[in-house]
Amino acid sequence: MRGRFRPGVFWGSGVMRVSVAVLAIAFVVVALLPRQSQFLFHALGEPLADLVAIPVKGMATLDRTLREWWMQYIALQGLSQQNRQLRETVQQLNGEVNRLREQAYMAERLALLLEFQEDKSVRTVAARVIGRSVSNWYQGVILNKGEDDGIREQMGVITPAGVAGRIVRTSGSTSTALLTTDPNLVIAGIIQRTRDEGMVQGMSQGLVRMKYLPPLSSVKTGDAVVTSGLTGGFPRGVLIGEVDRVEESEDGLFRTAQIVPAVQSRHLDEVLVVVAPRSPETMLSPDHALIAPGPQNPTP
Repeated sequence: MRGRFRPGVFWGSGVMRVSVAVLAIAFVVVALLPRQSQFLFHALGEPLADLVAIPVKGMATLDRTLREWWMQYIALQGLSQQNRQLRETVQQLNGEVNRLREQAYMAERLALLLEFQEDKSVRTVAARVIGRSVSNWYQGVILNKGEDDGIREQMGVITPAGVAGRIVRTSGSTSTALLTTDPNLVIAGIIQRTRDEGMVQGMSQGLVRMKYLPPLSSVKTGDAVVTSGLTGGFPRGVLIGEVDRVEESEDGLFRTAQIVPAVQSRHLDEVLVVVAPRSPETMLSPDHALIAPGPQNPTP
């Protein structure tokens, strides 16, 4: 049949003979000429090996890079956890430091109160502020001592720094004190240097004023104002504040002194309630005055 491919033609005896001859020659070359064949194979294998080494090296580099990245990732995860633990530890230590600092401040304040209570001429009861007024009607604090502790209305409230206020309401275990800055609180006071007497009353904006000073009084800025001890449940000589400004009344009959209070109500934590003021004999003794009295003769 014409046109049909016949495999026998290609694989005929002639082709087979040529193939066998080529293989025989190659075997002879390899067997009889080892050095030349080795050189030939070396010459052909070196560039081929370099070509094959390119992807192998790339895969090795990629594997090493991935391994290093993974180790770094694991290490970073460990560092992140350590940092988180360290931050938590620092927060706990900061909280402990603040707690200890607050205890140290409290210990200092209580030490001052105890030292102040050693004055046997005045009997006081220590109390702690447990609440503050949030109303616009009055400025006061709530104390953790009441009638069961001997606290009564109109008793004075003081600190080692000076006058803080006066008790206006009591219950069995608590009491309420008006602060010196409340306009409803009036205390009999005296200018320590000039011995001029007047009435100290609260004002707005955390200040107090002393009214009804004589028109010829030589009171001036910086003068200390103390309690007179005549009325109001306070012993004599407790510091009320310091004169900040002196004003004349509209009718010219009196002078008024604006006073910066000695006790800042926003910093009030512990107080002493005056249960028994000084006796008249002690009140006249300058050795027992909380604030040493000024000269008996006014200085012009």
